Amino acid sequence: MTFAIVAAVVATSSVYTAVQQRKSGKAQAEQVLIQKQQEEMQAKVEELSRREELNATLAANQAAMATSGVSGLTPESVALESARQVSSSESAIGLSNRLKLAMRERQAANISATGRAQATGTLLSGAAQAASGYAAYNAASTPTTTTVP
Repeated sequence: MTFAIVAAVVATSSVYTAVQQRKSGKAQAEQVLIQKQQEEMQAKVEELSRREELNATLAANQAAMATSGVSGLTPESVALESARQVSSSESAIGLSNRLKLAMRERQAANISATGRAQATGTLLSGAAQAASGYAAYNAASTPTTTTVP
């Protein structure tokens, strides 16, 4: 009877701990995914800001060239060179942002997997404790007989 109570307590404790570890892993993974979404929104805002700044710079260049009468360069050639440089810069920034977001997704998946592994480990540990307790209970409840020669 005592073994059954102890086994029930160990099993209940192990299951409860495993469920909490699983929930913790899920919550942490959700937090990382929320962080990823926030970073994604921030990247979009920064890209918009860069584009607005670029448009203002191009407009200022065209206005300056129109008023100064610079020879040898056309507004189109200046705009083309600026666009080429901006395209290169935007590509690098975009790649960096995509890599950062992909890292967040992998981080969330790893956290979730860690929570599942911890939960599984807790359940296995509880099962091992129950088995050990059962073996000790059987050893204690089995009468030993001694034969006298």
